[in-house]
Amino acid sequence: MSRKIRMGMVGGSLDAFIGGVHRRAAIMDGEIELVCGAFSSDPAKSKETGKALYLPEHRVYNDFEEMIAKEKQLPEGERMDFVAIVTPNHVHHAPTKLALENGFHVVCDKPITLNTEEAEEIVALVEKTGLIFCLTHNYTGYPMVKEARELIASGAIGKVRKVIVEYPQGWLATLVEVTGNKQAAWRTDPKRSGAAGGLGDIGTHAENLAEYITGLKITQICADLTIFVEGRLLDDDAHILLRFDNGAKGILQNSQIANGEENDLNIRVYGETGGLQWKQLDPNTLIHKTNQGARIIRTGVGNLSKAAQVHTRIPAGHPEGYFEAFANLYRNFALHVRASWEGRKVDPVYDFPTAQDGLRGMKFIDAVIASDKTETKWTNF
Repeated sequence: MSRKIRMGMVGGSLDAFIGGVHRRAAIMDGEIELVCGAFSSDPAKSKETGKALYLPEHRVYNDFEEMIAKEKQLPEGERMDFVAIVTPNHVHHAPTKLALENGFHVVCDKPITLNTEEAEEIVALVEKTGLIFCLTHNYTGYPMVKEARELIASGAIGKVRKVIVEYPQGWLATLVEVTGNKQAAWRTDPKRSGAAGGLGDIGTHAENLAEYITGLKITQICADLTIFVEGRLLDDDAHILLRFDNGAKGILQNSQIANGEENDLNIRVYGETGGLQWKQLDPNTLIHKTNQGARIIRTGVGNLSKAAQVHTRIPAGHPEGYFEAFANLYRNFALHVRASWEGRKVDPVYDFPTAQDGLRGMKFIDAVIASDKTETKWTNF
């Protein structure tokens, strides 16, 4: 089918941070175009956003129910092909469910839903419908994350023994949620964020990255959650010990009260013969360590794996970052949608996080909260 893939959006009004990120990432490869949206729970704000994005007035809707119903009535060559859901956590499940039930593919922000029960329902729907679902754990889209995964799979550092993954931020070091900060307000509200605060917001990114890069699964957790800021309702700091399915041990730390930290997601993996280190603040660099010294691996330089090469966008020495990694997920998702139209398979190197990854993230949250509440601590995951 020789045309662009048509996207509808739920959430992402002009004053929302992540909506603009999704829109820029989606169009970067010329595969996708935005054709409609229900951009806010406030119909006036949705209309204002649609006008600013130059969408026809009749394709800007008051809510996602209206959008999905009316888009389904349009001819196949005109209606949207998938829905991008870029709302707070409590508005992930309903539009995802309705979209899948009406034959639309879905891209959804993480975490997949508000709780595990909702996530299980979405996984079952994806499996039943055969539709394509992408969860935006966007850090898996970086070329050097792909390279690290391929190096570990090839045995470059031997059997993995130890994993240290950290995600410190400092933006919630005070009670900013009561100052009118929209992003802080919903992320610290149990009704909109779910049972976890920082754990769900950034801890699940660290969990997903650890499992993605190593190819291992976490089997047990020993967790300590803290609310440091008085008056806050959800966790803002976490220390978690991990056990993996190959016998490796790990440490996961996430914090939103680490004063001075910006967005320092980083991971170190140590095996029998070497180690790897990657930092999101310097995403073009991967360090391969051995007792004979360290090798600096750079995006676009040398004999990289196919996985790293196909996710590299510009020549070496030019910074690639957050938007490009996000765009890699959208590009890969688009390739799978187009392949589904044409009845063919896509090279597995063009991967993206799935509904199963989302369910795993919700179960991770459950296990950490359960571990935090018990004196015995070690909890199966």
